[in-house]
Amino acid sequence: MAFVAIYTIGRLKYPDEHPASREFFEVGYKVMRQADLSGNLVREFSPYGIAFPEELIKGEGAPILTLTVWKSLESLYRFTYSGQHMRALRDRNKWIESHHEKQPSYVVWWTEEVKEVSWEEAYKRYTYYLQHGPTPYAFDYKNAFNERGELYK
Repeated sequence: MAFVAIYTIGRLKYPDEHPASREFFEVGYKVMRQADLSGNLVREFSPYGIAFPEELIKGEGAPILTLTVWKSLESLYRFTYSGQHMRALRDRNKWIESHHEKQPSYVVWWTEEVKEVSWEEAYKRYTYYLQHGPTPYAFDYKNAFNERGELYK
């Protein structure tokens, strides 16, 4: 059974103590609670203590990174565009800096084993995506691939 991993990347607009940043973390807690309750989240990786590759995103604010593994691309997509997460996406400009040079804020890939997913793997996939665009190795929702590497509609 294949799983799908997603890595998201961004930077806060304000310091952690700012009311907007505090709101972001409060909403983030609710979003992850929704993910847990969905029954489709396989694993969430903690970003605490992770070395952030500064070259991946420019900016002044604190980096915001997520790395999660899901049971299927469909369940990940449903989660992304529903409930608390959809509300957070609508409000993201209140909390997160705009990406410089129109860099994407996420990358998705398939994995056979959850234990193969790591922060290093996420950085590698994201960098590959930036250099080559969407491929079966690293892609986005608009240009998705199934676990066999075929375009996904």
